[in-house]
Amino acid sequence: MADEKVKVKKAKKVVKSGLAFVQSTFNNTIITLTDPEGNMLVQKSPVNVGFKGSKKSTAFAATKAAKEAADVAIKKYGLSEVKVTIKGPGAGRNAAVKGLDSAGIRVTSLADATPVPHNGCRPRKKPRK
Repeated sequence: MADEKVKVKKAKKVVKSGLAFVQSTFNNTIITLTDPEGNMLVQKSPVNVGFKGSKKSTAFAATKAAKEAADVAIKKYGLSEVKVTIKGPGAGRNAAVKGLDSAGIRVTSLADATPVPHNGCRPRKKPRK
């Protein structure tokens, strides 16, 4: 009897407002929803929703992934509003924000954190035509 493990039910984490990070490259879009401290709640990409190959990089795929992430966050954590930070030059930048908005999460602020080189690394040689 002393060897039995007692299961303690974990309290459901309720997060009303959080942060959303959209990492958009030319090949993929990754949507991460976190609490205000930055602890990850949900992360989705078009691959999780069922897109493969070149279809991952489309705006439609980014919208679907963002909707899926928002639905999970609303259902599991009660998330209602986010501050969005966008990184990268891909096609899914604005589409992911639209997906979050259409899923019922209120977007309170929108910031672009795309890294811009201040004449850092030398670019690769231009391909010949």
